[in-house]
Amino acid sequence: MAEKTTVARPYAEAAFAVARADGDLARWSEMLEALAAIAAEPVMREAIANPEVDRTALVEVMQELAGSVLTDKGRRFLRVVADNGRLALLPEIAQLYAAQRAEAERKVQAEVVSAFPLDDAQRQALVEALKRRLGREVSLDVRVDESLIGGAIVRAGDLVIDGSVTGQLERLAHTLMR
Repeated sequence: MAEKTTVARPYAEAAFAVARADGDLARWSEMLEALAAIAAEPVMREAIANPEVDRTALVEVMQELAGSVLTDKGRRFLRVVADNGRLALLPEIAQLYAAQRAEAERKVQAEVVSAFPLDDAQRQALVEALKRRLGREVSLDVRVDESLIGGAIVRAGDLVIDGSVTGQLERLAHTLMR
């Protein structure tokens, strides 16, 4: 995975530089997400991996599938990626671009896995606490996992807070085994 990220990074940075210069960060996110979704489809993944499939034909198919989402610069970007044999990296490129955009906009996407559904007040309190801790705007994705028994796990960027009962029991077991 690290190798894919290393190879994808220059493409994501180039896309970000163009998007920032054009003041079009959101549009580039939309284009890269669409191209990543197309490249991730099983049939397309097979075609991309097949050295006998013409890259020009792949680009044309991808452009057709993306439709009006792609701008002229987006189409040129796709051609450059294809010319360098990196179409399989489009999902990683989109992910790295999204991270750069979030950093530039001082935003972070946080995931909360809770043993029970959170009400609006709990969600808002969590968002405010994460804003104070991270110094960024926070978007929250919440899902329920009853196997946690109680509590929650919060992931935001590199930050992971495991306040679940299951996590506490695992830490206790680890401590006792020492």
